[in-house]
Amino acid sequence: VQLQASGGGLVQAGGSLRLSCAASGGVDSITAAGWYRQAPGKQRELVADITSGGNINYVESVKGRFTASRNHGLNTVYLQMDSLRPDDTAVYYCHAYVGVGTLYSYWGQGTQVTVSS
Repeated sequence: VQLQASGGGLVQAGGSLRLSCAASGGVDSITAAGWYRQAPGKQRELVADITSGGNINYVESVKGRFTASRNHGLNTVYLQMDSLRPDDTAVYYCHAYVGVGTLYSYWGQGTQVTVSS
């Protein structure tokens, strides 16, 4: 299974981007997923996670601006980012647990998000 992340780019403050993370190469579905980000010189932080029960949790700094979602049929998770700020600049990674019963952990390759002031 591979996770392919896409959708990053350069945007002005106040703009929007939508990240996608698609699982391919296997037959099992994404059970739970998370979006992380890592800014230069900082530790990787969890931005949003989608639990196996469908609950979605956000780090405080993105609440009200970011929306995580999933499409079961496409085996894809998304992160809609609105009202972007320069401090959102980071490499964004998706992570997913795939499988039923036994879960396997996968990371996407990371996509750069740069927000200019």
